[in-house]
Amino acid sequence: MATFQFLADHGVGVLFWVIFAEQIGFPIPAIPLLIAAGALVGAGKMSVAAALLVPVAASLPPDVAWYYLGRYKGGTVLGFLCRLSLEPDSCVRDTENLFHRNGPRALLLAKFIPGFSTVAPPLAGIVGMSPLTFILYDVAGTLIWASVSAGVGALFSNQLEQLISLFDQGGGLLLTLLAVGLAGFIGYKFYHRQTFLRHLRMSKISVDELKQRLDAGEAISVVDVRHPLSVQLDPDTIPGAINFTLEEIEHRHHEIPRDRDIVLYCTCPNEVSSARTAFLLKKKGIHRVRPLEGGLDAWRERKYPVERRPIPPLTSP
Repeated sequence: MATFQFLADHGVGVLFWVIFAEQIGFPIPAIPLLIAAGALVGAGKMSVAAALLVPVAASLPPDVAWYYLGRYKGGTVLGFLCRLSLEPDSCVRDTENLFHRNGPRALLLAKFIPGFSTVAPPLAGIVGMSPLTFILYDVAGTLIWASVSAGVGALFSNQLEQLISLFDQGGGLLLTLLAVGLAGFIGYKFYHRQTFLRHLRMSKISVDELKQRLDAGEAISVVDVRHPLSVQLDPDTIPGAINFTLEEIEHRHHEIPRDRDIVLYCTCPNEVSSARTAFLLKKKGIHRVRPLEGGLDAWRERKYPVERRPIPPLTSP
């Protein structure tokens, strides 16, 4: 029971630093340690207060730091964090969807969702949530996360002690199997992502080519596929572009003409929302579609003209 004894002796410090590292952005899962902390509570080797308050003390400083970085640096912080994840392209969109539907309440469950727990604080700052509202919901969400995880550990403390004992007996083999499984999973994700991006690079259109063809009067439809939250935060658009989201394709694809080239753009990493929209449109029989390389950001970097959508100011509850 060396592992269990180590956790009993150093559990508070280990719990603090693992949660702190996870909230900074390191891909270190803290839930297993919270469950172990619950087992220690069940065995009388850790207090309930420590199991609940240490996670709050560890997560609040990095959460507040990310909140203010999002508030003052905007979407660049969100993009940076999502690029650190295994699924950077779905990270931004999934985060926007959760916040768009739930507002501050998304923070109550944020820490249960891998990746979202680190991305949620800067997005709260980006959408203009007040500091007090953010701190209240963030602390409440952390307490819920710690309570549920530690509660599971306390409920099954005897079984967890037996599991840790088995781990002590075959620790080397188990660690090897876990390392091989994790490496295989990451390798699969990397291969799948590189294959997708390679196909994406072959179908892109540059902003210079698009501008030249528009200036020449060619019949081209430009479609803004950004999430509504992104449009609210950044209402600039390419002149003449229509806006609909990936989620609206099923009932709005008839608005896209079939007799011309279609250029899709977004502001997500690698233009993947555009690529996925292109893929879905092709399934609807619209084949002349291409993502815009660099998206709206590349268009603006070239100082090409933009229009501003008349969108009401974003408010947070």
